[in-house]
Amino acid sequence: MPKPELEFFKPDRLTWEPVAASPTGGAGGAGVRQKILSKSEDGDVTRLLQFEAGVETMETITHDFWEEVWILEGELIDLGKKQTFTAGMYACRPPGMIHGPYRVPKGCVTLEMRYYKN
Repeated sequence: MPKPELEFFKPDRLTWEPVAASPTGGAGGAGVRQKILSKSEDGDVTRLLQFEAGVETMETITHDFWEEVWILEGELIDLGKKQTFTAGMYACRPPGMIHGPYRVPKGCVTLEMRYYKN
């Protein structure tokens, strides 16, 4: 089933929920929270992901879905790539692309779209 039809709304009314760390599911753990904006029954998700200042993840990440990420606020450091990514930057990651672990010294909010595509 596709994602639901949603007209413009402010995601302020949605609650932040904790995200568990997972090497195949994405960044998570203490200080990482999400707001699910929309999702489908087959696993496609659009979400806001928030990292509190001081978060540091421990594992590299690789997953079986496409992932597009736009950094809305703050910055994150990819420790594996030894690069800092800042607000306004965008990534498109095909299934299997390795990224992370991350250090987030000042906090960060991203808009993320995940989808499965044959």
